[in-house]
Order: sequence, then C-alpha cells, then structure tokens
Amino acid sequence: MSASWQASTPPFPQFEAATGPGRRLAASPQAGEKESNQMLSPDRIERVRGHVDSARRRMETIRSRTGRVATAAGVAGATAGLFTPEYTGYSLLATLAATGAGLVFLPTRRAAKYIETKVRTEHHDGFSFHTRCEASHQARTACVMYAAPGVSLTALLMAEQLVPGTHWGEALAVALWSAGTLYLRPAQAARHMLVPPLPPLEKTTDVVLQEQPEHEHPAAQWWAENAAVEGGTAPDTVLEDIERTGEHSMRATIRSAVPGLPVPDIAVRRLSALMDVPEDLITIGPVPGRGASVRLLTVGEADHEQDARAFWAQRIAPLAMPGAVITEIHFGSMNTTTTATEVDA
Repeated sequence: MSASWQASTPPFPQFEAATGPGRRLAASPQAGEKESNQMLSPDRIERVRGHVDSARRRMETIRSRTGRVATAAGVAGATAGLFTPEYTGYSLLATLAATGAGLVFLPTRRAAKYIETKVRTEHHDGFSFHTRCEASHQARTACVMYAAPGVSLTALLMAEQLVPGTHWGEALAVALWSAGTLYLRPAQAARHMLVPPLPPLEKTTDVVLQEQPEHEHPAAQWWAENAAVEGGTAPDTVLEDIERTGEHSMRATIRSAVPGLPVPDIAVRRLSALMDVPEDLITIGPVPGRGASVRLLTVGEADHEQDARAFWAQRIAPLAMPGAVITEIHFGSMNTTTTATEVDA
C-alpha cells in the first residue's frame, strides 16, 4: 500500500507544478562553479585588494597623526613641569597609559617567526616535554623602540620633580626629547619594523582629454563631427570662412588643423556621399593667394545676386578691372573706417 503511494506521488509536488508534469529541477554544479569563478575573478580580487590597501593607508595616516598629537601633549606636559608640579601626576598617568596601550596593540606576532623552545620538566613519575614560544629578536627590539619615548618622558618628568627650581639642564632635556621624538619617531619605526608600510602610490599623470572646440557655425560643427574625424573624408581639417552664396549653395575654406601640413586629398565622391549632394555641384580647389594648407570648397550653384565674388568676376572685372580677383570681403557700415575690400589685380 505504501509502495504504490510512493510511486504515484511526486517527490516535490511544488517543483513539479512549477516546471510541468514529468519534469524535475536538478541543481547544476556548473552554475555554482560559474558563480565561484565570478567571485574569484582577477578583476574582483584586484578591486578587493585595492580597497584593503586604501583602508590600510587611511589607518596608517590616523596612527601617524595620533602619534604627533601624543608627542605634542608630552612636550606640553614636560614644559609645564619646568614651572609647576601641579600637572606632573596627570602627565605621568597619561604617558604610562599611552605607552602601555601601544605595547598591547603592537603587532609583535607579525614578526619574522617565534622561537619554539622545547622545555623538559621533571616529575615524580617521569619527565614531560612541552613547547614554549619566545618572541624573536626583532619583536623584542620593536618593543624597546616603541617604549623608549614613554620611558624617557617618564624619567624626565620625575627628574623635574627631584631637581629644585628650574634648571637649564631640564630645559635642554625637554628640548632634546621633543626634537628627537618628533624627528626620529621611534614608535612609528618600531611598527614599521613589524609591519612594513605599503609602497608609495605611483604618481600618475592626469590624462587631459582634448575637448572638441565648439564651432560657431553649424556647418563647421557638422564638418568637425563627420568629415574631419579620424578615418573620415577630410581628417585633421577645419572648415572656416563659411559664406552662404545662395539658397542651396555655400562657399568655405578648408584649413589643415596641423600647422605646416597641406590639406589632405579629399575625394569629391566620398564627400558627395557624406553630404548627399551631387558630385558635379561640389568643387575643391586652391584659394587665390594662399598656400596648400587651405583649399576652397564650393557646394551648389551660387546665385549672382548673393555671390559678390561671382558678381565681380562676371559683371565688373571684365569691364572695369580685367584680371582682378576679390580675395577677402569685410562687411560693415559705410561710415566706419574699418570697412575695406581687397582686390588682387
């Protein structure tokens, strides 16, 4: 009776309902292995290591500043002891407490190794052996260095009470203790002897990203973002002196962005495809009176009413000044003295 019940009842009905009849959920060992690999990936380990190093550096900074404050307090207590004995007791208690707490938290177990010594003990029923761990020479030296400022300050405070009045030797001793402790910092050196400090951070030069200059004319901005990019139709070029010559035409100067280099060869076919303008309406040629670092770009058919250069070349120059070419036009009021038109004959 029980055997038939076990055969007819699914082992996990809640999973059976979720996955459909006749299907079972099985734990995939590959999924757990994948999650474990993601947790132990080199990038994640490097990030964790960076966070740990940052925390250690902050803790080292806090310890260093705390040591400076403690040294300043010792200097103040020793200086006050030269003139009055009222605060000497408090200074002694604070010095002993600070030195004792520092020795307790000094990581002497991180020294190179503890010396294991086998000790033989004789009993009435035989002998027994046990192992005794002794601090290494490095750990003992670190403890002596750490306690040296506190012990010497304690001796100095007691000497101030034993010597009557204020003696110049006491003042000299206070000055020597202050200068030696602030400069040598034996407590910090003792800790670094047990736990080497982290290497200094490498100075990385700040990478200054050269921002694209914002162009005043929309056509110049479009040229910089589409044609003058690396691998574009006209790399390392700038479009300037843009002049509208008609409703669907314009004229501009293509200038090399690198001083001393000519404007690269610009394929009219590629520029036509980029601008979606027929090839026969695009011309690129030299600028009159200028070198190869600039090229003249014309797009579309200019309206003679709006194109001053074309109007000059077709209507004025043949009759009045044959061979004269307008190279630059300044717009302004007729009353201003800065308005001028240059003409090359």
